[in-house]
Amino acid sequence: MCSCEEPRRGWGRCAPSPMLLLSLLLSAAPLGLRGEDARQLFEFDSTNTSDEAAEPPGKPYPPYSLAEWSWNNVTDSLDPATLSTTFRGHPIHDPIGAFANGSLAFRVQAFSGSGRPAQPPRLLHTADTCQLEVALVGAVPRGNRSLFRLEVATLGQGPDCPSLREHHSIDDEYAPAVFQLDQLLWGSLPSGFMQWRPVAFSQKQGGRESSLPCQVSPLYPTLAYLPQSPIVRAFFGSQNNFCAFNLTFGTSAGPGYWDQHYLSWSMLLGVGFPPMDALSPLVLGIMAVALGAPGLVLLAGGLFLLLGPKRYSEYQPIN
Repeated sequence: MCSCEEPRRGWGRCAPSPMLLLSLLLSAAPLGLRGEDARQLFEFDSTNTSDEAAEPPGKPYPPYSLAEWSWNNVTDSLDPATLSTTFRGHPIHDPIGAFANGSLAFRVQAFSGSGRPAQPPRLLHTADTCQLEVALVGAVPRGNRSLFRLEVATLGQGPDCPSLREHHSIDDEYAPAVFQLDQLLWGSLPSGFMQWRPVAFSQKQGGRESSLPCQVSPLYPTLAYLPQSPIVRAFFGSQNNFCAFNLTFGTSAGPGYWDQHYLSWSMLLGVGFPPMDALSPLVLGIMAVALGAPGLVLLAGGLFLLLGPKRYSEYQPIN
């Protein structure tokens, strides 16, 4: 569904500008969405599903092929101030009118420095990264409790697919109730990465109450093609080794897309080493209080016994 490519070797040691990363995504994304082996958004009926991890997670509906969608003029939404733009589309043929008032949007944003977005999952970004947010808004589901799946294709330089790793933390300040960070790594350097938290949101103002679990499938080789954009070919070369994986959002037990007809998920794409979350100031403060308070009590008690006033007995020893 969306093309996320690996940087060529050597770029991880330099600092590409935000506009370069944004230009690459602008060049690759529209062509990847309209590829010959087109990506698909899958929809499933989860009302009779007992095993949430089953494959598939319910009765599948006919998938949406993004090669048969109409997309907006991306230059109309290009914002140089925020280094962002949005691809927004809907099916050309929509006999049941599911997207009469809905759309599928891909928002791409580059960054000029380090920081975090205001909305969860607040992934830590640097100037070497871009963020891709996928949002399904206003579309009428074909079932009462539909689940959605996103197919993602990645481009590699070697015969093997990139490695998928999980990073766990005790800190959930930036994405409440989420203690995991998933990432794809290309090469041992690594030369490129994709990074996301396994959570999506069923409301625009993402929070704990609207969070949906995001399950990822193992990577598998797939037949695809390299986008024909000259800037993409100049940057990635002529390699055509593609791998793909699927992301399934939500479970049959709410919350879900059916709440407000909204679903969003975001990931980070970059070169070099991925930024890693450190313990937040809030968690460090809590740990300092939790671990330091007992020590301070013991220290104060010991000092009081050593330095406090001594009590003398009324009885005198007899020589």
